[in-house]
Formats: sequence, structure tokens, C-alpha cells
Amino acid sequence: MGVDYYNVLDITHSASNDEIKRAYRKLALKYHPERNKESGAPERFTQIAEAYDVLSDGKKKAVFDQFGEEGLKKGVPHGDDHTEAWTHGYTFHGDAFKVFSEFFGGENPFSEWYDRRDGELDMGFGGLHGRGRRQQDSPIERDLYLTLEEIYHGCIKKMKISRRVMNEDGHTSSIRDKILTITVKPGWKSGTKITFAKEGDQGPNTIPADIVFILKDKPHTRFERVQNDLIYTATIQLGEALTGCNVKIQTLDNRELNIPINEIITHGYQKKVLNEGMKMSNPKDSSKLYGDLYIKFNIVFPQSLTPEKKQLIKAALL
Repeated sequence: MGVDYYNVLDITHSASNDEIKRAYRKLALKYHPERNKESGAPERFTQIAEAYDVLSDGKKKAVFDQFGEEGLKKGVPHGDDHTEAWTHGYTFHGDAFKVFSEFFGGENPFSEWYDRRDGELDMGFGGLHGRGRRQQDSPIERDLYLTLEEIYHGCIKKMKISRRVMNEDGHTSSIRDKILTITVKPGWKSGTKITFAKEGDQGPNTIPADIVFILKDKPHTRFERVQNDLIYTATIQLGEALTGCNVKIQTLDNRELNIPINEIITHGYQKKVLNEGMKMSNPKDSSKLYGDLYIKFNIVFPQSLTPEKKQLIKAALL
């Protein structure tokens, strides 16, 4: 009895083209001589290649299904009853590596680099100068805007992406959605990069790009962030700048600060409030877990003064 190519690929006689491709891919990777060092691996690798060479070709497969290995290799009579028959004897060319290379299209399916003794990096399928070398696509960068409250407390963001994914046959692809989860740690600084390795589009001859999210601060109604510090601008009247005042500030964690200002507020003056800034993501000192709060002042001058008020100011200041 001749060889059953279906048994060689460990599939049924009703296997579809996709099932034939998946079976070859699985077994070819398992028995490739550069990966499998068992004594029988080269022979098995060649048998698998021959089986795929036959079953992946419609005419050869039709002859084999009807006449078996003997009819395929010796040829069958030509006639009206055998219109799909292969009339010439089939002989496998014997180059299992050619079948492997054509199937994977130059892709290195092992994704491994091997160090050779002469120092050259070899992909295992043609080295640096062969078809097996794959280049990784450039990183895909996207800005991730967060509120200061989200950064202060930390949060979880789920980002939906659509990317091209190779199908199981190793040749075709489809668009699929995926959810990437980002755990934002309290105090992360603007510019922090979160990288998802090789989550870009897949292709037969390329390494998927890394997807990189870059943290950005959303503009805030009350605060501006500078590193770990927060800046708050208070609007006060000229009289308050000269005589003192209290500044009320709602914090990022919903507390209310009541900061007394007893100094005369001049142009450029800032009031520093310790430890009321942003949480630190990596504090160097356990006693200093927060940045500081700086209060700047916008002094509003009166549009006009009565003669009496002018006299009072002159008497007080001049």
C-alpha cells in the first residue's frame, strides 16, 4: 500500500484547504531540522513537504484522491472519464526547504536570532542578507490626555484599537479589535510613555510595531502642573494685595484650603504651600510624598476712585 499523504499531515480525507495549510504549518515547524535535532527529523520534514506539495495542488490532489500514490507517480490513462486526472507521473523535487520558504514567504516563523561563531547574526533562514530577515515597523505613538484628578488618584484606561491580524493559514489577514488596558499610577508625569510591544498590524514579512501611548495633561480649570508642583492663580483686589486676605482653594481630592496671606503682594510674588501639590510617582524621600502648591496672584486695579478715596490713599501711603 502506498503512502497516505493525509496520514502524513495527520488530517482526514475531508480536510479543507485551510486545514491542510494549518497542518503543514504545525508539522513543518515541529520537524524543521534547525529546530528539531532528532535523527529522524530531516526525513520527516521531507515527507511533510511532499505531502503538502501534493495536497495543496488541486490537480495532484484529485489524482491522489482517486488513484492513490501509485497512480499519482506512475500517471493515469488520459480519457473522458479522467478529465481532472494528472496524466504524467509525479516526482517530488525533493527540496523540502523550498516548500517551507514558499509557504512562509520569507518570514522567520521562529522569531529567533542565532549567534554564529563568526559574530554574524543569523535568522536561521538566510542570515542578514537572506529573505528571512524581518524588520520591525516604526512605533505607533498616540497621545493619552488625562485630567489632573485622574493623575492625582491614578486610574485605569481601556483603549480600543483595530489592527490587522494574520489568520491561521499564515497567508491571509483580517481586521480585529483589541482592548489595551493602561493602569495609570498616581503622579505619573506628562510625557510618560506606556508601550505595548508588537501590538501593531501583523504581516507575513514584518514584525508588528509597538504601540506607545504618551501621557499628556488635560487643561485644568484651576491648576497648572509643573513636574510635581501645582500652580494656582488667585484673583484679588488691589486693597487685598496691600492689606492681606484669605485665599480659598478646592484641591484635587476635594478638600478646601483656606490660605491666609499676610504679606503685601507685589508683582511676581508667590505663596508656597508645602505638600499640597501632585502626588509623586517615585518619591525619593518617604517624608516627601507630594509636591508643593504655588499661589500666584492676579491683582485687579480699580477702574476709578473718588476724590475722597484718593485723599485717603495719599494719606496712608505717601
